[in-house]
Amino acid sequence: MPHSKTLLVRPPSSRMAEGQITHIAKPTSVSHERAQAQWEAYVDIYRAEGWTVVEVPVADDCPDCVFIEDAVVMFGNTAVITAPGTPSRAAEPVAVEAAIRAALPDVCVARIEGTGTLDGGDVLKVGKDVYVGLGVRTNAEGVRQLRRIVHAEGYCLHAVPVTKALHLKSAVTALPDGTVIGWLPIVDNPSIFPRFMPVPEEHGVAVVVLSDEHVLMSNDAPETTKLLERMGFTVTTVGISEFEALEGCVTCLSVRVR
Repeated sequence: MPHSKTLLVRPPSSRMAEGQITHIAKPTSVSHERAQAQWEAYVDIYRAEGWTVVEVPVADDCPDCVFIEDAVVMFGNTAVITAPGTPSRAAEPVAVEAAIRAALPDVCVARIEGTGTLDGGDVLKVGKDVYVGLGVRTNAEGVRQLRRIVHAEGYCLHAVPVTKALHLKSAVTALPDGTVIGWLPIVDNPSIFPRFMPVPEEHGVAVVVLSDEHVLMSNDAPETTKLLERMGFTVTTVGISEFEALEGCVTCLSVRVR
């Protein structure tokens, strides 16, 4: 299968309401039916943009499985299979690796092993710079292993503290031009990033880069949407309230293979 634009996704578990929460209050109710509809609308946006969708089978015994970004990180033609930093998610990467091997056989596979832990949500790529959050889910050994892998691919890794959010990409992401955007109350040290711009809403933190001019983000950040449009970007928004209630965002729900 050609994979110039391939999207890896995984449907939400029927037990997603049991997912792990760290920095926000446990939601009083999460609707699996509504989450499924939001997930389908999210995936349809990529299909309309010409992406080939690879769907990893749902795992109802893995409440957080829809957040597939945490299970694998892509560096060019290398897929790094992670080692989630919470025991309830340990099984998630197995099916993701199997799907990659079946659908993308020419992709090289590396793994975080042993005592290393790494969640993909802690990995932010900005060109050849890789920022990795050291927090509750990713440890120093995971960072050491990832550094060895990505250095061989020509990337430079920077470890950064994450103490106010679940993952690094819960606090910051990057625009197509390399500007890092974030919600200041949950960014430990914005000066780490060469170009940092605060956004006016917490749910405006997360953007997915669809092209050099086009980004995808939550529909729950209208002021940030206007800000990015004034900067000349095309912004597509999608409702993901059920996932935001579980500390998820638009980046968590897919892995893009270019």
